[in-house]
Amino acid sequence: EAVIHFAGSIVVPESVAQPLRYYANNVVASRALIEACVHAGVGAFIFSSTATVYAVEAKQPLSEDEPKAPISPYARSKLMTEWMLEDTSRAHGLRAMSLRYFNVAGADPQGRTGQSTPQATHLIKRAAQVALGRVPHLDIFGTDYPTPDGTGIRDYIHVSDLVAAHLLALDALRAGAESATYNVGYGRGLSVREVVRGVEAVIGRPLPVRESPRRAGDPPVLISDPSRIKSALNWQPRHDDLAEIVRSALEWERGLNA
Repeated sequence: EAVIHFAGSIVVPESVAQPLRYYANNVVASRALIEACVHAGVGAFIFSSTATVYAVEAKQPLSEDEPKAPISPYARSKLMTEWMLEDTSRAHGLRAMSLRYFNVAGADPQGRTGQSTPQATHLIKRAAQVALGRVPHLDIFGTDYPTPDGTGIRDYIHVSDLVAAHLLALDALRAGAESATYNVGYGRGLSVREVVRGVEAVIGRPLPVRESPRRAGDPPVLISDPSRIKSALNWQPRHDDLAEIVRSALEWERGLNA
């Protein structure tokens, strides 16, 4: 028996405005699920965590051992759940793996699944909506970060590679692996402006953008060191290409209202 826990509220600025909602949905509900797993004798648990648990001043690229100091209620709620799993693993033998997602993007290459939320805040999802004329412009939130071009830097990972990481974690737990925490990212950071240029290269025209203030709770840089998951689980990304990520996101977005 195994449980993969994906559920949760994930919008960082919303968590700053509504922290109690996020602690209720992400922490209290997770506690109930973990307790139910213990009572049911579930032996393996995989948790969707986040790279935003790391301290802003942590060394980039981020290893799993870098200091944790989340700056948003969303990120704190994820770290609290990681702690619950660590304690429960020691006390009750529930073996758990927490996967710290970096910036997930793209869609299933075969067009079966993708992100359907109309009001999504994810950069590549929003860029696809703008490219198809469904949103008038793409907001660049923050142009004064301490980065080369002033915009935030993130490690964008294709959703298919993230799925593969979950399957490997599940196989490892079923084979008797102990509890662990892993980063899931490519180890390559791209700024918002670099992503915009990547989208423009795919669509062959400029993307209308609007510079906006920083969003509350957004760290300036998040880049993964994926060495541990590659070594422990033999994770081998197959879609580490921005153009492929963008094309899959565009194809999925086209099909939503077809």
